Amino acid sequence: MKRQGDLRREARRKRRTIVAAALPIAIPLILAAVAIEPSSAPTIMRASTVAPSLRYADLGPQRGSELPQHSVILTIEEDDTLDDVLVAGGLSRRDSALLTIDFGRSIDLRRIRPGNLLRFHYGERGDVDAVQLRVTGWGSVDAERRDHGTFIVTPRPARQLSINTIVSAEIDSSLYEALRNAGEQPQLVQQLVDIFQWDIDFFSLQKRDSFSVVVQKKFSGPDLVGYGPVLAARFIHEGNTYEAFRHELPNGTAGYYARNATPLRKQFLKAPLQFTRITSGFSKRRFHPVLHYFRPHHGVDYGAPVGTPVMTTADGVVIQTGYSRSEGNFIRIRHTSRIETMYLHLSRFAKTIRRGARVTQGNVIGYVGATGLVTGPHLDYRVSDGGKWLDPLKLKSITPDPLHGESLHRYKNSVAALLPRLSSGPQQLAQMHKRRALF
Repeated sequence: MKRQGDLRREARRKRRTIVAAALPIAIPLILAAVAIEPSSAPTIMRASTVAPSLRYADLGPQRGSELPQHSVILTIEEDDTLDDVLVAGGLSRRDSALLTIDFGRSIDLRRIRPGNLLRFHYGERGDVDAVQLRVTGWGSVDAERRDHGTFIVTPRPARQLSINTIVSAEIDSSLYEALRNAGEQPQLVQQLVDIFQWDIDFFSLQKRDSFSVVVQKKFSGPDLVGYGPVLAARFIHEGNTYEAFRHELPNGTAGYYARNATPLRKQFLKAPLQFTRITSGFSKRRFHPVLHYFRPHHGVDYGAPVGTPVMTTADGVVIQTGYSRSEGNFIRIRHTSRIETMYLHLSRFAKTIRRGARVTQGNVIGYVGATGLVTGPHLDYRVSDGGKWLDPLKLKSITPDPLHGESLHRYKNSVAALLPRLSSGPQQLAQMHKRRALF
């Protein structure tokens, strides 16, 4: 009985060997028979679906050198060390420690982040004979085992490339989501906000608002690693079209201008903080949530988490910082002989903010808090003209002088070159995203 059982096991082993040898040949033939496009012509379909004349008896086992090479790819996870992953891939602790040192000579190991990949290649005896470390945004480092057991390490930094391209999208829920769905990174959100912040209230974007951007993308191999400056942008908001074109002045500074060469940068920003919501508007008679009676509300409340940076909306001089029972921590800034702004309920002031300090539009002056008579964290932003309170949302900005002379001539030539690109559809960069088969 034992002899018969051994014979049956031996027969099963032979059958598995034959099947394993047949698969590399049979699978491509099977795929060729079924991988037909629905739109292919009927005559081609009939020719492609003829069953191959193939018998297992005609197949012999492949030699070891003909079998596919065996590799495993491991992903570096949160809290992993390089040593942990090298050992998990099959290296001994000693080899892992030595290879970690060798990798460190080729690349700053602090670049290694969760999501980076390690590919392990195994020899005929099952031991690791090569390791490849792929670092997103940098390139790869290859390690190949030599005859005496040590590894020779070769760094392969990726080719750096910058391409001016077009990004277009329609807003469904937010600017951030629109860019993310278009495959872009958050840095581009900030650039667009910085360009159009004087004309567009980004708290009130509408569904089906849209934008197009001509921007420089920076690649390291196939990886998008960042952006250069936006060269031109068009934003359609609530049916209105806003355009911006970058122009560098002779003194080396650069700014954005409308098509008619007037600067986009205005005297006042649309809002003193970004990515939040308006919780209460300017009103001559508002029910106070703490005092429980009606009284004027001279500013606009922006709800935001404690610690959100607050910016000054225009150049000016700090004329007062302090604390009051109703306003909490507050800052007053004078911008002209008549115009002042106030920022109330702050958690704290920026380090450089004190009476007499000069501030530039966009400087962080404090941080959102919940000090004073409030029910939750927010910023109360106020604007006064000669002592009369103005609605910040209706404030008309003063535009600086437009370009002129030779600077205007160069600008018009630049706009003429960029306009056709801005009007075209998004540029596909599929070739930049091709990866090696095993990475």
